[in-house]
Amino acid sequence: MMQARGRLIGLGVGPGDPELITVKALRLLRESPVVAYFVAKGKKGNAFGIIEAHLQAAQTLMPLVYPVTTEVLPEPLSYERIISDFYDTASLDVAAHLDAGRDVAVICEGDPFFYGSYMYLHDRLAARYEAEVVPGVCSMLGGASVLGAPLVYRNQSLSVLSGVLSSEELKRKLQDADAAVIMKLGRNLPKVRQVLVETGLAARALYVERATMANQKIVPLADVDPMSSPYFSLIIVPGERWRG
Repeated sequence: MMQARGRLIGLGVGPGDPELITVKALRLLRESPVVAYFVAKGKKGNAFGIIEAHLQAAQTLMPLVYPVTTEVLPEPLSYERIISDFYDTASLDVAAHLDAGRDVAVICEGDPFFYGSYMYLHDRLAARYEAEVVPGVCSMLGGASVLGAPLVYRNQSLSVLSGVLSSEELKRKLQDADAAVIMKLGRNLPKVRQVLVETGLAARALYVERATMANQKIVPLADVDPMSSPYFSLIIVPGERWRG
């Protein structure tokens, strides 16, 4: 008799506040014999910090350590190639547990399918194994809540943009947007801030670092030091207020 395979479970654990994990995610987390999490070298990781207090002694922890993060690599090394190979290897490691009949919960800060690293395992494994994804509160919603900024009114549309885009692309997309969230700031902040000034949106733009985390920081956009803006920061340009 063939052994039943384990389930691949993508768990969104929220933007940072440990109380913003869903009841379902918490249940599946506690029930999973293996808990996998992405982490940078030498770090514990934000997602792990959110769920650490809920872990059971019998659970197997499976850190998936990124070989690189945001550092500039010398030629001929390619970030895309290195990170793709890493996801290939990580998926094989997870598959070994699944083949042995063990469920693997892969925790993901925010939501697994919203810029979440889990999605790269899902793309590689979900066709061969039973997979379940539990949505989580994503960072832009956590940011809107702590900023007290309604995102979109009535029939407005929301654009979610990456700060990595070129100035020209950002400008074009922002000019077409009713409301916008700009993520992946960090070293891209000066470029993004300049585009917001050029499009006349700087006055509406709101900035927050590490929304809902213990070290959350809200700063006027004009006062942000571009050298200290972290990866976990975002800018919200709320839709024009509608008085219904």
